[in-house]
Amino acid sequence: MSIGNSPEDDRPSPDDRPSPYDDEEFESVGSVLKQARVAAGMTVEEVSSETRVRVSIVHAIEKDDFSRCGGDVYARGHIRTIARAVGTDPAPLLERYDGEHGGRPEPTAAAPLFEAERIRPEPRRPNWTVAMVAAIVVVIGFVGFTLFNGGESGSGSKDPVAEGTPTSGKPAPKPTPSKPADPKPDPADSAIAGAPKDKVTVMVSAPEGRSWISAKDHNGRLLFDGLLEKGQTKTFTDKQQVDLVLGDAGAIKLYVNGEEVEDEFEPGQVERLSYTKGDSGDDPQVG
Repeated sequence: MSIGNSPEDDRPSPDDRPSPYDDEEFESVGSVLKQARVAAGMTVEEVSSETRVRVSIVHAIEKDDFSRCGGDVYARGHIRTIARAVGTDPAPLLERYDGEHGGRPEPTAAAPLFEAERIRPEPRRPNWTVAMVAAIVVVIGFVGFTLFNGGESGSGSKDPVAEGTPTSGKPAPKPTPSKPADPKPDPADSAIAGAPKDKVTVMVSAPEGRSWISAKDHNGRLLFDGLLEKGQTKTFTDKQQVDLVLGDAGAIKLYVNGEEVEDEFEPGQVERLSYTKGDSGDDPQVG
């Protein structure tokens, strides 16, 4: 007599169950971005120009190759920026990316990542504006004191010479009015005036708040690594190229070769930027 198979024998094993990624309708992050770009009628070069992401990196992301992004934090930032440029929702794409790459990365403070590269901070330069204001106050005080004493002596005593007789003394010279303090130069004017034609000059200003920044020359030598406090300005010059990393790009204003960078970075957004002596404020290299 034959014995039939148990119902449990007909159950599919976990290895035989279909994966949601086996569905023919499943689309990867790169394919969704590419289809959205084509539907928006944009080329890869146009996406690169609008997002400041290099053409080669846009091509790689559309092929689901995120190795050129420099890590999960930068890859998620590129996905969000490109999705908005081509008119698609970045939220499901980021969720799918996190599911395929081990979840969303934990937030990490920007400064400790480059702890090994820290150098001694630059010495503070003397504040010439305060010295100039102090000098002007002293001059005004001296002039006022001289005028006050001259007025008292003229009204409280008479000249010993008889009335109508001309005096032999020369009249006192009129006080020279003090020169007003020069207005504080605008960062944009300073950037334009100090930009040599045969070099790349990048000025970083923090008018809205402080941000950690790092700057290197074309040889990879560290020019600066630290916090740029609110209201401070740093200028970097090199013969060929200046590479920047901005910890909070939303708090930063950039001036490249005498021109302001017209870009709206989001608060807390990390940006990696490169500029050469042929660049202007409209064409940075991002990567």
